[in-house]
Amino acid sequence: MERDELECFLLLADELHFGRTADRMRLSRARVSQLIQRLERRVGAPLFIRTSRRVALTSLGRQLRADLEPHHRAIEAALDRAAATARGIESVLHVGFSNPLTGEIVMKATEALRASHPGLAVEICEVPLSDPYGQLRSGEFDVQLTEFPVEEADLGAGPALLAEERVLAIAAGHPLAGRDAVSFEDLADVTLLTIAGEVPDYWLEHHVPSHTPLGRPIARGPGVTNMQEALMLAAAGKGALLAPAHTGTYYGRPGVVYVPFADAEPVGYGMVWRAGDDTGAIEAFTRTAREVARDVAEGDPRSVVPAGV
Repeated sequence: MERDELECFLLLADELHFGRTADRMRLSRARVSQLIQRLERRVGAPLFIRTSRRVALTSLGRQLRADLEPHHRAIEAALDRAAATARGIESVLHVGFSNPLTGEIVMKATEALRASHPGLAVEICEVPLSDPYGQLRSGEFDVQLTEFPVEEADLGAGPALLAEERVLAIAAGHPLAGRDAVSFEDLADVTLLTIAGEVPDYWLEHHVPSHTPLGRPIARGPGVTNMQEALMLAAAGKGALLAPAHTGTYYGRPGVVYVPFADAEPVGYGMVWRAGDDTGAIEAFTRTAREVARDVAEGDPRSVVPAGV
């Protein structure tokens, strides 16, 4: 099996979407299809079920994925160690970030660590909105800076490093768009876009609540897998989105207005890792990220550093 076939198969098995797989591999969709077809010819049977609406693994595809994943992780780890040794680096830390604000903190922490820990290399990548913990569990990330709450038995988490206000991203023509602020009770008059993918129930309820504080139901609209898709649907009036306050800065878009909440609890961010894997490298990165988060909070009135951090 060629390495590009292997990587393409495992990525498509995770994403179950040819377009997102192509984006992650920086290939065309046609090339992804060619690689999968070539692998299926090599195996002698289909590995995916393809319809106009979805992509799914066959039973043979699920078996092959289970057999290949641990070996692929071992190969990637070996290559990382070899490359690090060649560069005089003692270890490589793979860090995920969940949105532009956490990405900014991770980037600045990485730059700071180059001076304080020259033997530690940091490689960063965005955490998919549709699968907030999958790549951490699979070993693609060692640690990630992400939104709280995190209530996963197999994952460990530190204290919140930063918290920021929440806003409602909504079509400019909606009656709530002209308000100075909205409340959670106002969501009873709004359809919220939901998040499709491998997301825990409590996580989905935090991001897309099903009821207001007084128990009134909140309608759920189309499912999305990334922020660009969500804002496109919001601009078209297909639904609104609860978002961190920084979203308006990083994702300015015609037709979408960001209205602050008057009564929403701030969204917190912290470091998350696999339980038992809190290494010295993770501790060093967390300390540096905490210092960067303080600097970010000082420059943004919508953000605060929680007490005791």
